[in-house]
This record gives sequence, structure tokens and C-alpha cells, in this order.
Amino acid sequence: MLPAHHGSRSTLPALKPPPTSDARSPRKSALSRIGRAYLSLALGTSRWNITGNRRAAALLHQTGSAPPGAIVAFWHRALLQLPALWLLTLRGRNHLRLRVLISRNRDGRLINDTVAPWGIIGIAGSANRKGKDKGGAHAFREAISALRAGSHLAITPDGPRGPVGVIQPGVLRLARVTGRTIVPVGAACDAFHLPSWDRLAVPLPFGRGELVLGAPLDAETTSEALAKALNDAARAAERRLSLVRATTADRLWAALGNILRPLVIVMLRIRLARGREIRGRLRERMGLSRAKRPAGTLLWFHAASVGECRSALPLIDALLDQKPDLNVLVTTATVTGAQIVEAHRLSSSASSATRILHQFTPYDIPRWNRRFLAQWRPDAALLVESELWPGMIAACFRRGIPIAVINARLSDRSWRQWRRFRLLGGTMFARLDFVAARSAEDARRFQALGVPTCHTFGDLKQSAPPPPVDKGVLAGLKRQLGGRPVFLAAATHPGEDEIIADAAGRMRRSYPDLLCIIVPRHPVRGTDIAARLGHAPRRALAQAPTATDSFWIADTLGELGLFYRLATVAWIGNSLAAPGGGHNPFEAVRLHTPLASGPYVDNFKPAFARLEGCIAIVKDSSTLADWGCALLADPARRERLTAEAATRIDTPDTVPAPLLTRIVAMLPQ
Repeated sequence: MLPAHHGSRSTLPALKPPPTSDARSPRKSALSRIGRAYLSLALGTSRWNITGNRRAAALLHQTGSAPPGAIVAFWHRALLQLPALWLLTLRGRNHLRLRVLISRNRDGRLINDTVAPWGIIGIAGSANRKGKDKGGAHAFREAISALRAGSHLAITPDGPRGPVGVIQPGVLRLARVTGRTIVPVGAACDAFHLPSWDRLAVPLPFGRGELVLGAPLDAETTSEALAKALNDAARAAERRLSLVRATTADRLWAALGNILRPLVIVMLRIRLARGREIRGRLRERMGLSRAKRPAGTLLWFHAASVGECRSALPLIDALLDQKPDLNVLVTTATVTGAQIVEAHRLSSSASSATRILHQFTPYDIPRWNRRFLAQWRPDAALLVESELWPGMIAACFRRGIPIAVINARLSDRSWRQWRRFRLLGGTMFARLDFVAARSAEDARRFQALGVPTCHTFGDLKQSAPPPPVDKGVLAGLKRQLGGRPVFLAAATHPGEDEIIADAAGRMRRSYPDLLCIIVPRHPVRGTDIAARLGHAPRRALAQAPTATDSFWIADTLGELGLFYRLATVAWIGNSLAAPGGGHNPFEAVRLHTPLASGPYVDNFKPAFARLEGCIAIVKDSSTLADWGCALLADPARRERLTAEAATRIDTPDTVPAPLLTRIVAMLPQ
């Protein structure tokens, strides 16, 4: 599928031919009336997408600096799909005019009469053959005049009688004489084929159609280049048509979502009671919102939680700086992610803050997806890391919304699961516009699963700035701790807190004043952890550790930057028990904090591979305690390890320029 997008999923309205009083109106023959009525029914009941190259769209719309008048080229077999292309192009642009070169023979006149009600005016004439004047010279002069007057000119380079797929010289001569650009168009639809020389496609009612705009070709192009562009666009349209149809997997996934919908609503109520949803915004999880879509271009980012948000925010800022007319909708699945987005929005400049919106993402249930997309109508969608929802991806694809995955990752476990369920995932991966993988290994996995285009732009988490901190709070806590050694356990998961407590106890044999700060990945666990550790003070209750406290439970959101800056050594969670997965190590590295991890870091293998030798891998409380004591006793070694780690990651705030370019190419101009 071509990278840029224009248009949207559309049902063309029922079309009535205009009165036939002027000389250029369709003749009132029974055959032409039947043809007009049938084509009106077929186009008016079908769903059409128009996608493709953004420069081609600008030429057709005559927007920006695009010059008036372009040559619109497509193979003759797609001639009856021209009204769909024109109507989708014409919406809200009544100043545009389209002429079409048609043959003077009976079939050409019949087609001309059939498409005339859609404001497509024919120029009749064929190349002279066997000494007979078929009006070719007159048609050529009229076509030149139409182009110079600012009209578009539609032409079938292999018409009127073939050979099929062979470029005739007229289109190239016309481009060179007028200097006009050629826009190649590919078309495919649910159709039956006439037994004509090119098997002319006749659209079927209640079907689907796909129109793909190829990259514009200049007036000096060759017949070989034009033929390739038309074939590429036609194949892209056929591919989109094959992928837009509902598969067995689509139906099964949709049925499962509909069956589970009542249970999901109950689950949302439970999450609300546990503080994992926000009262007053629960309906956003069902695709409903009181918020209004801003005017202009809207790019949708879906970032599930904190880590995905932090990696996406520098990219969002760079896009907003590059495109002053752009608005960004960020959806998250967690309250913590929402708070990260809101804090970033409030800290941004006034102009950027008003262009960032937040919503909670709807669950992947067909009705809720439809509501969400109808409300927001995004021009393009970006999923961050591993947020792959088959129903939403299919819904975006059918609406002609290009959708891609950035900073994409597939762990070993996810890779095996998707391969096992290829029936579900095969079409989903093929529907992605592109994947920007964080590593070459991830890119290979996505390609093997059917993604048409994969790039490797590196891990965005490397480019993310260090987590923020309130400098006054940091200074106050440092004074309160009075130089005590601090062992930080960051982003712990259930089952790991006990291991950390044992490791801290072992370390206190050598460092009796050691303070262990435990930051649970989900702050709601803070009450339980504190109770099991002798009612340790909790940050969420504004309780600070005293000189006699061995543990401090940091059960708040958005303060990991504070705790990394307080730590003498740190360990990062979700890594000591299978399957684990690990967490992002770059934040600690950016803040020059010595770091250890358990061995189960499958979700972040490229990051840990890059930092090999700088991060210790421990397997239990004993090895963790040994590592911590060794580094506490050797400040010079701590300095060497953190300095070496810092050299292995990118400079903060450096978003890859090719990724920016690729994303901008998805957006309408």
C-alpha cells in the first residue's frame, strides 16, 4: 500500500443523472439510460477508499502550489470506475473540471453517455488508421486546450482498443506538449467483467472499491516508467481490495468482542472501584466522548502506558514543531499513561499544549471502534511498541486510515504466539502501512508475519529525555537522607518485593543504614507492600523515611526520575521470574545510576544487548545483594560503569529524521 493517505472510507450517495437538455448530455437511448441507472446504483451502494501519494492528491485537488490541470492516467479496464474517483476528488471542490478522451466508435460513445451525468465531459477522437480520419487531431487539440484552461484530463493509455497494458504514444505526446504532470491511478472493485478486448470491469452494487494514486510523473517520462507506475498502482489497489474484505478471523474476533462486551463493562466497573479508571471518563473506553475533534489534520498516537508515552512524547513534539497545522490525539489504556500525557501537555508551550489531546482508548469491540473513529476521524494512526489490536487495525484500514507501528517490538514469546495464530494475525499484519522496528531482529519478525514495509530507526526510548524531577523536592530529600546509601528497586511486580526485601536485608549486614526504596510498577500495590514490610512509610501518604526506617514505598506516579536521582544503586523489575519481560533501562542510564536486572528481559533484549557489561544480570536475592555491596564499596567502579553506559545510547531529544519524514508522508497536505 502506498504510504501517503488522502480521502476516507466513503459510501457514495445515490446519484441521479441531470437533465439531458444541452448538446453534451447523454442521449436518451434505452441502453445508455440503463447503463447510467446501473452505474448510479453500483457506485451509490458501494464503499470506496481513495489512498495514495499525497503529491498526486494535491495535484488532483489543485491545492497548495499544485499547478492547474493534470493528466489522470489509468488502464482502460478501469474506465467505469472513473466516476468514483471523480466524486471523491470533487467533494467540496466544485471549481474542478474533468475531461476524458474517448473513442468515436459506438462503444466509446456509449461509455461517454454513461459517465456524463457525473460531470465528466468527453473529448471524442481516435488515432487515424488505414487512411481514415477518426478525429484524432481534433481531439488532441481540444485536449491541449482543456489542460491549458485548468481542467484535468483523464486518459486510458492502452485505449481504445489495446493491446492491453501497452502505452500508446498519445498520452506522452500530450504531456510533453502541455508540460502537464501525469497522475497514474490504480483501481479495483467488486465487479464482473465484460467479454471485451480488455475485460472491462463493471462495478457490482453493494461492493467495495479501492482507488490508489501513484507518484506523479513529469512530462518527460517514458512509456516504460508510465506502464510500471500504472501496474504498481493497479496491484496496490487489488491488494487493498483483497485486504479490506472481512476474513474468517475478522468475523471470529468481532464475534468474540460482541460476546464479551457485557463482561468488559463489568470489568470496567471493577477497575473503577480499584482506582484504575477515572470516574466521568469511563465512557471513553466504549468509544464515547464529549470532546470535539479539532479542525484540520489529526494524527492519532496510541501509547498503552507510561513507557510507551515517554518514548512517543519527543516524537510528538518534533512533529508539532515541523507541522504547525497538526493536532495530535494520544490515547492510553492506563491512568498512569494519561497522567504522563497531561503533565507533558501542561509543561509544553501554549501553542503546543492546545494541539495535544488525550482520550482513553476503547476496548477492541466493533461497535466501540466505530464510535471512536466516527468521532475523531484521524488522518493517520500510530501504534506505539506492541499495541496490536486486530479489530481496530481492520476498522482503520477499511476507512482508508493509514496505520503503522512505531518503536515496534515483538518478544520471543509474542513472536511464537503470533506465528501459532497466523489465521488471526496474517491479514492484520498485512494491513499495516509500515512498521518502524526498534531493532533489525524485530523488523525481521514483523516481515515474516506479513508486514509489507519494515524500517529500523532504532529504539525511541534511547532518544527520550531523562524523566523529570522537582529540584526542590530532590534537594529536600537528599538533606533528609543525610548521605545514607540508597538501594532502589524500580518497577517491581508481584513476587519480586519479597526477593528485594531479602536482598536489602543481606546488604544491611555490611551497610546498616541502607535505605531500600521500592517503586511498585502499579502504585495500587503500595498498601499491601507496606503492610508486609512492617508498615513502612508510603510516599502516597506523604510519609518520608526516618533514620530508623529500612524501607520506603514510593507508590506514586511520575516520580521515577526523583528516585533514580536519589539512588546509589538500582535494580529494575519484572525480570526475576519467568516470563518477566523487563523494563526500560535507558532512564537509569541517562541519570548515571548503576543498574542491575534479573535475566528475564525478553521485551527489551536489544536495549540490554546494547548495554551488555554495563548492567549486571542477577538471578536471586543473594547475587543481587553481592552486586549491590560490591558497588557500594567502590565509587570509582560505579562511575566507570555509568560513564560507559552513557556512551552507548543516543543523545536525548534526537528523534530519527527518517522516521519523521515517513510519518509526515502519511498525512494529507
